[in-house]
Amino acid sequence: MTGSDGNEASDANPDVYTHGHHESVLRSHRWRTAANSAAYLLPHLRPGLDLLDVGCGPGTLTVDLATHVAPGGTVLGVDVADVVEAAEQVAAERAVDNVRFVQGDFRALGLAPRSYDVVHAHQVLQHLRDPVGALKEMAGLVKPGGLVAVRDSDYSAFAWAPADESLDRWLAIYVAVTRHNGAEANAGRHLLGWAHAAGLTDVTYTSSTWTYATPDERAWWADLWAERTVASSFGEQAVEYGIAERDELADIAAAWRRWAHDPDAVFVVVHGELLARC
Repeated sequence: MTGSDGNEASDANPDVYTHGHHESVLRSHRWRTAANSAAYLLPHLRPGLDLLDVGCGPGTLTVDLATHVAPGGTVLGVDVADVVEAAEQVAAERAVDNVRFVQGDFRALGLAPRSYDVVHAHQVLQHLRDPVGALKEMAGLVKPGGLVAVRDSDYSAFAWAPADESLDRWLAIYVAVTRHNGAEANAGRHLLGWAHAAGLTDVTYTSSTWTYATPDERAWWADLWAERTVASSFGEQAVEYGIAERDELADIAAAWRRWAHDPDAVFVVVHGELLARC
């Protein structure tokens, strides 16, 4: 399996999820909906379709997608992390009964080839050593005429104001950590190239953003990253890899919270999106 850095990846050198599953990370995941995270896909969903959600996390987006293929359609959410119970609870709370969840790597679960109308992955390819191989695997699970749908952020394209050297340093640390993990933080800009390398030809590439500009939005976003910087796997990896010191991370967390209090502050998260007809 070839990594995103061109090196060989193997079972002895597995994918590393940079964010981990600290509460600050899951809080971000639970915010995601079909409207704010999969709008590019929604026009292609209809009742009766079967959908596989790769990297479903705590299930909020997955359950929302399930409502768009009901009645008659089903959704399977898979994730390598132990979040299945939390995802099942979301489905129960929302009384959505056409979705189920399984823990594991979709590439190793023995899923039947050509068995899904849509295979979807949100913010997944940026964490994989072999995104091209993953796209090939996803395409192999799609029925003829079905869709592969992927959306990934592009960290180096993020924009914010006012300028802040500490946030510049945060971005540099994040990109360095992901590269150490053999992954590509700027995945959004590479989706089209990766799709072509995977042999997908009927593809459409678009982009969209999340924007945080109100006081509540800024506070929510800044608190997430302040906590992630000092308490999540991202911060732990930065220290372990010798990329940053704990005191520096604490200073960056404080800078996030100062930034959020600026009435002129804006943060824009850029995403690439790709639909591939198989």
